[in-house]
Amino acid sequence: MTDSPTATVAAPTPWWAASWATISLLVGLLVWSYWPGLLVAAGTWKSPQYSHGWLVPLFAAGVVAWRRTALIPATTVEQLAGLTVLATSLAVRLAAARYRIITIDMYTLVPALLGVVLITGGVRLLRWAGPPVAFLIFMYPLPDEATRYLLGPLQTLATIASTYLLQTLGCEAFREGNQIVLGDSRLGVVDACSGLRMLTIFVALAVAWVLVDRVAWWERVAIIASAIPIALAVNVARITATGMMMTVNEQLAERVFHDWAGYVMMPLAMALLVVVRWLLAALVIEDLPAAVPVIDVRGRRPEGIP
Repeated sequence: MTDSPTATVAAPTPWWAASWATISLLVGLLVWSYWPGLLVAAGTWKSPQYSHGWLVPLFAAGVVAWRRTALIPATTVEQLAGLTVLATSLAVRLAAARYRIITIDMYTLVPALLGVVLITGGVRLLRWAGPPVAFLIFMYPLPDEATRYLLGPLQTLATIASTYLLQTLGCEAFREGNQIVLGDSRLGVVDACSGLRMLTIFVALAVAWVLVDRVAWWERVAIIASAIPIALAVNVARITATGMMMTVNEQLAERVFHDWAGYVMMPLAMALLVVVRWLLAALVIEDLPAAVPVIDVRGRRPEGIP
């Protein structure tokens, strides 16, 4: 008899089978109820900004299977807490539907699923299934307000930083709004160059990373927080390279650096994330186990060993 979680789950009992049947039934009802919103979300996956959306539920299901452990009955308090979360999610959904707030309507599926997790398996099930279920939020588009208030500052910051770098590198450049003037040429920092499109995907990748990487909680927070500056830095590097090439050959800059450079942005960002992970690991040195005393066969310590 092995102690592995998989072996424990593999031995079905009436309660075990009933619990998974309850989970399947409740999740199926929620998916059926939220199906119109899921279709709306799937429609946004055609956009490059949300092209990762179809991978999110597949990844979440894989993490749930990978992290699975034995189910135990939920206590009455846990079941009441789960019912409260589920009821609150559905109430918020009704209010969002009343005022036609589509994004909030769609988002409430995630806390509703977390409520189902609490009802059926309690806190123990929430610990291993909760994070991948919460990850499902990345399959939905950002609210229009978040896009508006996030896009503008990112565009401005990317333009300012790129202009400063171009000036530092000896180029005659100055900023006019979200455009960089380079002699007779103008480089517009449009939405695709602002970092928002890559930021949405890269934050999802950073969260996916910490879901499968066994690191301390503070390292997870640092890795996720580093996603925003890394995405912005990579975009600034792309804009700066495009601006420098425009001073030499404007057509080449548009075809190569502006268009094709986008293909290397994500690998470069992932490489920087690996560097961040390495630096975090180097900051803290784990305590070494206490030295085991060395004793010879006659029960005495060898000379020179205290």
